[in-house]
Amino acid sequence: MMTREENDLLTQTGPGTPCGELMRRYWQPVALSDEIPPGGAPLPVKILGEELVLFRDDQRRLGLLGLHCSHRGADLSYGRLEDGGLRCIYHGWLYDIYGHCLDQPGEPGGGEHKDDIRHPAYPCVEKAGAIFTYMGPGEPPLFPNYEFLHAPKEFAAVGKYFHECNYLQANEGNIDLSHLTFLHYMHRTPEETQNELRPRGAAPEIEEADAVIMEQGVRSLKFRRESGSNEYHLYITDFVLPNFTAHWGNIGSGRLGYSVNWHVPIDDTHHWKYMFSFRRDQPLETSQSRRWRPSDELENFKFIRDKSNRYLQDRKAMARDVYTGLGYSFPLHDCWATEGQGPVQDRTREHVVSMDRAVVVSRKVLLSAIQAVQEGRDPPNVVRDPQSNHFPILATDEVVPSSQDWRDYCKELEALVTV
Repeated sequence: MMTREENDLLTQTGPGTPCGELMRRYWQPVALSDEIPPGGAPLPVKILGEELVLFRDDQRRLGLLGLHCSHRGADLSYGRLEDGGLRCIYHGWLYDIYGHCLDQPGEPGGGEHKDDIRHPAYPCVEKAGAIFTYMGPGEPPLFPNYEFLHAPKEFAAVGKYFHECNYLQANEGNIDLSHLTFLHYMHRTPEETQNELRPRGAAPEIEEADAVIMEQGVRSLKFRRESGSNEYHLYITDFVLPNFTAHWGNIGSGRLGYSVNWHVPIDDTHHWKYMFSFRRDQPLETSQSRRWRPSDELENFKFIRDKSNRYLQDRKAMARDVYTGLGYSFPLHDCWATEGQGPVQDRTREHVVSMDRAVVVSRKVLLSAIQAVQEGRDPPNVVRDPQSNHFPILATDEVVPSSQDWRDYCKELEALVTV
């Protein structure tokens, strides 16, 4: 059970908070590339409690600035893209992507003191259909060589979902592997729907969990065995500091690729879930790519099924089709589970068990990373040496012979990492 102080430490991410300072030491996704096309309007965004505006200038360079003009606080997302920057439509002050004030119309010489203005500005990098920013102090670390961010365009996909809850409870949902046999239990074929769903979900005879601390985070493992079998089902997810988890998603074998849920705080009670997916062996099929942009499920990146309509739960479907009655969308299932814990989960009232080992370990790893920042050190997984910019991230859902140790299996998967 966590203390109130620990819960606050891990869930508060605004400017000046310990966890907020940790988050700002890493590159974070701030928007999808499609949201800010060349020539498109500036996009107001909020991340880690800061109100910002994202834009491409007239040279197509990306800029991320404080939302409110340094002059009189007007909203720069309504501004004009011209003259090498973003011009406020209130009094015409012009800012470049670095936060320099280039022009103050009406002032002598275009503004005698305009060079003293340093408007809030953050660097941006565009990768894998998303735009990332670094909001921390000093020189940004190297952009990480995560395999899923460097796959060819046809081999990857990305989308995002809005969640009305704190980032941490959603990220912990990825690490929690025991929920898979209940929350996502469903029939998938007409033949299967002829039978009643099992009342206790798909719980096996024997299920165990473990967690291993890695250089970049925590490896979560689940083992499922049936009595007398000469094989076991191995599930692996990798939690990567500070706020994403790799899982097998709809890819299948971990040898082919994996998916990523990256939970970015908007503020302490809302976040964006960026969902990346990639394959190593072939382009993603249309059906797989569409999973990350399901237009029939979303409106402005928000689920049509939500708390206001009780997620359109179908109680009749619970008997034969879907254990939860919440349809066939895994992301919606996860959204229901994590939003239902409240805007910020009160972990002082929970009762963790053996299957929650990886969740507990991940919290300790996060607390340790926060302490590193407080002591003036780079936290784990912040890379400044190009030789160290390599991450053996794994995720799988496979049946493995009982004779093969999971550690040896992981070494086989790590050998497949391409960057």
